[in-house]
Amino acid sequence: MSADSITPFGFEALPVRGSLIHLSRTWRRMLRDHDYDALVMETLGQAAAATGLIAQSLKFDGIITLQIQSSGVLQMLVMQCTSELGMRGMAAVYEGSAATSFAELTSAANCAVTVDAGERPYQGIVDIDPTSLAASLEHYFARSVQVPSHVALLANHEFAAGIMLQQVPGEPIDEDDWNRLHFLIDTLSPRDFASDTSLQLIGKLFAEDDVRVYEPRPVDFHCGCSARKVEDVLRMLGEEEARQTLEAQGNIEVICEYCGSRRHFDAVDVERLFADNVVGGPDLVQ
Repeated sequence: MSADSITPFGFEALPVRGSLIHLSRTWRRMLRDHDYDALVMETLGQAAAATGLIAQSLKFDGIITLQIQSSGVLQMLVMQCTSELGMRGMAAVYEGSAATSFAELTSAANCAVTVDAGERPYQGIVDIDPTSLAASLEHYFARSVQVPSHVALLANHEFAAGIMLQQVPGEPIDEDDWNRLHFLIDTLSPRDFASDTSLQLIGKLFAEDDVRVYEPRPVDFHCGCSARKVEDVLRMLGEEEARQTLEAQGNIEVICEYCGSRRHFDAVDVERLFADNVVGGPDLVQ
């Protein structure tokens, strides 16, 4: 399988466009600094695949953020992907809790998809379908975007993958054809992503259709954290709290939840942060 890429495609005789994503290196990098249980890991991987598929469809520079918050076991999940397909993500569960199903993990949850193009971000929110994240996103596209879509998502500790089919707006499709395509992508299994290239898999799935496959786009792990952004957060917390933490711990350690980068601030750093008219250090992206 051609890893860490999104492959767009379209049907010659049907008003349907699609894309296939497969992540391995990028996905394993997201997992490197975390110890998720199997269900949380699978859900995060499916979110990574879904966010990449949504970002692939952007026609402008921006960032897609998929966020899940629940009163179940999953406290928060955040996945971000830029229009250039740089991706990062993390998940957090309530301490001491565990789940045995997706429904239990995401009890009373909602899923927000934010498209940020700079000036006026757009956000659509949908309740999580207890059956799967894929079903939840199908509801999101139907209700918030008015684009009927089929979504299939898979993930394990080795890869995150998925496929999305969307009807072309304004062009009707026979219901039998649309249902047939849904059935076909529901046959996907982890074995498909272990043995076939993207081109082979698309051809095998839609063997009865004429499909035009376009050039794959590479996906990479990218975290936008920086020393300057961390300093801004400390300033927002306030000088009193920063000094109290410094006194109690001897230094302030800030860990990025996305990439695991650790930054330390001692008494001299804190003095500099809250001094007037001090020029900050370089903004180094990790």
